[in-house]
Amino acid sequence: MIKETNTKLSSVELMKMEDKYGAHNYHPLPVVLAKGEGVYVWDVEGKKYFDFLSAYSAVNQGHCHPRIVDALSKQANTLTLTSRAFYNNRLGEYEKFMSEYFNYDKVLPMNTGVEAVETALKLCRKWAYEVKGIPNNEAKIVFVSGNFHGRTMAIISGSVDPASTKGFGPYMPGYIIIPYNDLEALKEALEDPTVAGFLVEPIQGEAGVVVPDEGYLSKAKALCASKKVLFIADEVQTGIARTGTLLATCGNCNCQSHCENKPEIKPDILILGKALSGGVFPVSAVLANDEIMLSIKPGEHGSTFGGNPLACVVAVEALNIVKEEALMENAMRLGKVFRKRMQDLVDKSDLVTLVRGKGLLNAIVINDDEESSTGWDICVALKENGLLAKPTHGNIIRFAPPLVITEEQIHACCDIIEKTILAFPAN
Repeated sequence: MIKETNTKLSSVELMKMEDKYGAHNYHPLPVVLAKGEGVYVWDVEGKKYFDFLSAYSAVNQGHCHPRIVDALSKQANTLTLTSRAFYNNRLGEYEKFMSEYFNYDKVLPMNTGVEAVETALKLCRKWAYEVKGIPNNEAKIVFVSGNFHGRTMAIISGSVDPASTKGFGPYMPGYIIIPYNDLEALKEALEDPTVAGFLVEPIQGEAGVVVPDEGYLSKAKALCASKKVLFIADEVQTGIARTGTLLATCGNCNCQSHCENKPEIKPDILILGKALSGGVFPVSAVLANDEIMLSIKPGEHGSTFGGNPLACVVAVEALNIVKEEALMENAMRLGKVFRKRMQDLVDKSDLVTLVRGKGLLNAIVINDDEESSTGWDICVALKENGLLAKPTHGNIIRFAPPLVITEEQIHACCDIIEKTILAFPAN
C-alpha cells in the first residue's frame, strides 16, 4: 500500500526511487512529470514544458483531453471489465464504428501495440494455412531491416537491432528480413511460395523517422497482391492523423486531397494503437476483411482486457476528436511549417545535417555517429529550455508534438530548438 504523506518529493528523490526499486529497462530523460494539458506538461517542481514526444504518438489529441477523460470517467462509474466470456454493451458498437471508420469487415480489439502486431502475425499464419494453402508450419513472413514493432520474443526475432535481440535467443523461425525501401529485395523474397505476409511500417519511427521513396508502399502492395501475400501495415505510431492523413498508407482515409502517397493503399491487415487510446487507456486494434479475420476461430486467440468497455468508449471519442478538431489537416499544415524552420536551421548550423518526416512526425540528424552522446546532450539542453524530446539511435532527435498544437506554438518551439542548437558546440 502506498502511504500518503504531506511531504512532496523532489524530482531527484523520485528519480532515485525509480532507480532503486524499478527495473532498469528504460533510460528516461531526467525530468519527472506530474501534470499534462494539451501540448504542455509540468514537472513536480512546477516547471512547464512543451511535449515534443507525445508518448511516442499516443497523445495525438493532447494531454488529458477533456472529452476523452469524461468518456473514460463516465464509463468507469458504470462497467469497466467483463472479459470476453460475456458480451458487453459497448463492444459491438465499437466494432461497428471501427469497421466503418476504416472500411474493413471486422476488427479484433487488443490493448497494446505489440499485442496487435502479434495478433496480425498469428492471423497471417492462420490465413496462410486455412486459405492460401501453404503446408502446415511452413509459412514465412517478410520483415524489413530497421523495423521496430515491439519487444516480445516473436517480434524481436524479426529485428536486426542488437539492443532488441542480444541475449534473448533462440529466435522465432519463419521470418525473412530484407532491406527497407528495397522493392527488388521484396520481389526476390516473394518468389518463395511459402511467404504469407509482408510486415512494414509506412514510416520507420524508431529508426529515426525514415521515410521511404515515393511509390514504395503502393508498389510493395502491388507486388504482394501479385503473389497472394498479405500486405500488413504497422500503423501503431504513424496512424491516427500523425503524418497528416488518417493513415500513413492513406487507405480509404477520406482525406485524399491531402494525400502524398498516391495511389491509395489499403493494407490487407491494418495494425493500430497508441493514439487510438487518446493517451488515457491502452487500446489497440487489428482490422481485416472476413477472408483473413475469420481464419481464427473461438479459443485460438484472445485477451482478457481486449474490447473492454473502457477501451471502447475511449477509442470512439479519440477518433471522433481527430475528425471534429481537424487534426489531420493541422498535422499536414504545421508539419510543413516545422520542416521549413528546421531546414533553415540546417542552413545555419554545422551540427544539424538533415531534417525529414511527414506531418508532425519529424526528425533532425545530428552531424555525429550513433555511439556519441551528442543527441542526448542536446535533448537535455532542450529540456532546460522548456521542450521535451528524445534521441533515437544516438544522433537522431525525433520531434512529434500533440496534433492540437497551434502555429504560434510551433514557432515558439522552433525558436527553442534553434536557440539550443546554435548555442551548442559543434563537433
